[in-house]
Amino acid sequence: MINNVVLVGRLTRDPDLRTTGSGISVATFTLAVDRQYTNSQGERGADFISCVIWRKAAENFANFTSKGSLVGIQGRLQTRTYDDKDGKRVYVTEVIVDNFSLLESRRDRENRQSNPGFAPQAGNNAGAPSTDNFGGNSAPSTNNNAPTKQPQDPFADSGNPIDISDDDLPF
Repeated sequence: MINNVVLVGRLTRDPDLRTTGSGISVATFTLAVDRQYTNSQGERGADFISCVIWRKAAENFANFTSKGSLVGIQGRLQTRTYDDKDGKRVYVTEVIVDNFSLLESRRDRENRQSNPGFAPQAGNNAGAPSTDNFGGNSAPSTNNNAPTKQPQDPFADSGNPIDISDDDLPF
């Protein structure tokens, strides 16, 4: 049987770190995972997944993450039941986390916490604005009055047919 869960998302709140009566650390948190598709209004939905992590990993997770942290987790899906104070049976499904990865730098996390509108861009340092069309940083210009030349898009349609011989094909 296979029971393996891999998720990437953001924490909806700070992890709740507790200690059991026998001294074992346990942290609970909720992970917001974006859905692949948008609805008819163009909005992307999210699923909110309950997660539990145990022992030293729980302590590390609670120390290095906070609300909004981008994390990857790997674990297993587990269901359990209990009777609430009214005697009703409650069913709980949660991910028991075995491994986690921090997917953003400390600098990005601190910038996001101090500036709620901060959104790091791929390929940039600390969310600095990109100066070229491909997400990277161009070399600074020494002449501030000269117009900047933007690189051509290598994937733009030039209108010319593509010349491919049979020798170029891998099959």
